[in-house]
Amino acid sequence: MPRLFWRDAAFYATLLAGPVCWLCLLLIGQPVLGPPELLVWLKLSLLMPVLEEIVFRGGLQAGLHSRVLFQRHIVGISLANVFTSVLFASMHLISQPPLWAALVFIPSLVFGWARDRYINLMPSILLHAVYNAGFVWFFVASS
Repeated sequence: MPRLFWRDAAFYATLLAGPVCWLCLLLIGQPVLGPPELLVWLKLSLLMPVLEEIVFRGGLQAGLHSRVLFQRHIVGISLANVFTSVLFASMHLISQPPLWAALVFIPSLVFGWARDRYINLMPSILLHAVYNAGFVWFFVASS
C-alpha cells in the first residue's frame, strides 16, 4: 500500500528544502531579480510544474520504473529517477545557463524520489510548485 505523503515527515522535510535553498542563494549573494509579473510567476510556479511532472515523473520515470533494470536503487534513488533527472536537467539547457540547468538535477532527484516513495504524482507536483514559486519570485526577472 502506498504511503500517504501528508502523513510522512520525510515529505515535509523535502518541502522545507526549497526555502532553505532560496535562503542559501540569498546568503551567498545571488542577485534578487524578482518579483516577476503575476502571470509569469503563476505560469512558472503552477502550470509548468504540473506539466513537467506529468511528462517526466508520470510518463518517463513511471515507464522506466516498469523495467527491472531501472528499478534498482542507489542510496534510495531509483535508476529510473536518475535517468529521468538527467534528461530533465538537460531540457533546462533550453531556457537556463548551463550551471543553473545542471543544478536542476538535484531538485529533480527529490521530485523523482517523492514519485517513487508515494507512487503518486501529487507530492512531486507540490514539491516542484513550491520550489519553483520561491526560485521564480526571487531569481527570475520580469521582462
